[in-house]
Amino acid sequence: MYLAIFIALMVFSLIVQMMLESRFAKYSKVGINMSGAEVAAKMLHDNGVDVQIQSVKGKLTDHYNPVDKTINLSENVFSQRNIAAAAVAAHETGHCLQHASGYLPLKMRSALVPVVTFSNAIVMWVLLIGVLTIEIFPHLIWIGIGLFAMTTLFSFITLPVEIDASRRAIAWLRASGLADEVTLPMAQDALKWAAYTYVIAALSSLATLLYYIGIARSK
Repeated sequence: MYLAIFIALMVFSLIVQMMLESRFAKYSKVGINMSGAEVAAKMLHDNGVDVQIQSVKGKLTDHYNPVDKTINLSENVFSQRNIAAAAVAAHETGHCLQHASGYLPLKMRSALVPVVTFSNAIVMWVLLIGVLTIEIFPHLIWIGIGLFAMTTLFSFITLPVEIDASRRAIAWLRASGLADEVTLPMAQDALKWAAYTYVIAALSSLATLLYYIGIARSK
């Protein structure tokens, strides 16, 4: 059963990734009159928030850093003037607005970051050793399961954070008039497929967690 679930999730993940890349490639050809950096700056200004916007290397490496309060846009998103870049920039700015307003799921996710960082560094080793020595040290695998549960929780808390950031982005693109009846659905579609990647990640994490729980309970 678990094998079938993992295969299905892998297939869905590939489909989502292909659709995401194709949508962004398509919508990157639809021009608007502002670059991603300008979109982020205007959205910040309209909401009375002042943080640094900077360009980072890579493709789809866009993110908001709550530690140093910077909006980091990939080079193409930062400089290009198209609806795909605008959607991404507005989404990352949405995270910044979440931080500024004390959005609870974002605060919860940020609080989990040190725990998840620690868990990710050792969890697979703990689980591997726990499986191999389950007859001798039956409690070790449960320690690994507890660590992995933290990463699963993090994945699920991430979902409302990402969905809300996209909601804020679309609302601003509509209210500002930057996106019209033609380009607004494009922005919504691009962000929808981006959100699906987080859904797949959360479900995959949950399936893996249940798999290890099944191993532990069978002994």
